[in-house]
Amino acid sequence: MSLTVQNLCKTYPTRGGELAVLRGVNLTLHVGEALAILGPSGSGKSTLLYLLGTLERPTSGTYRLGQQEPFTLTDAALAHFRNRAIGFVFQDHHLLPQCSVLENVLIPTLAGAAENLEARARELLDRVGLAHRLDHRPAELSGGERQRVAVARALIHKPMLLLADEPTGNLDRKTAQSIGQLLLEMHQQEKNILIAVTHSADLAKTLPRQVEMLDGSLADWTGTPDPRITERAP
Repeated sequence: MSLTVQNLCKTYPTRGGELAVLRGVNLTLHVGEALAILGPSGSGKSTLLYLLGTLERPTSGTYRLGQQEPFTLTDAALAHFRNRAIGFVFQDHHLLPQCSVLENVLIPTLAGAAENLEARARELLDRVGLAHRLDHRPAELSGGERQRVAVARALIHKPMLLLADEPTGNLDRKTAQSIGQLLLEMHQQEKNILIAVTHSADLAKTLPRQVEMLDGSLADWTGTPDPRITERAP
């Protein structure tokens, strides 16, 4: 099972004409592989992540995840596919403040058929170190703990693809390191495909492979931070 992108392009209309953000992105990843995508703000890396997450449709090109070409589906079928096959971890945890930790992890299950995944949710929360916080609300958690809940929520359906958009961007360096390590450990245990978009060279280096977004396409990362990429101070 794999993710395959061929000549993926994305343009947006502007007053001055078409703005090309992605210019023929090609990428292949197999289950068990993990990739970091670096690049300055505005380079198109988040746009690529939204396309891979099927939150936006490409202007042209093909995208296959497993046996499915998501953009050939109807909107309803695509939403169902996204819910089951793709997990998201964003810079902001997006937890519902009125719900408990356990309830937040179970939220993605509400959109599908009635199935009891509470045992799965409890297991995931135990694995991310929050078994003692099941009944707490997000306001009672630290930033790192909230992001751990978000990781557990993203994995509730055992997705093939786990996407992380600046997952450590709001965290101090020590907490960021622990979340980066947690993402990699959970990816390895769950045997999925992990793609993390980040400004952080530290986070990128924890993953086996790194590329950077240059002129709307992907290139191998040299390991030297781009001066346009600002990292959080220690």
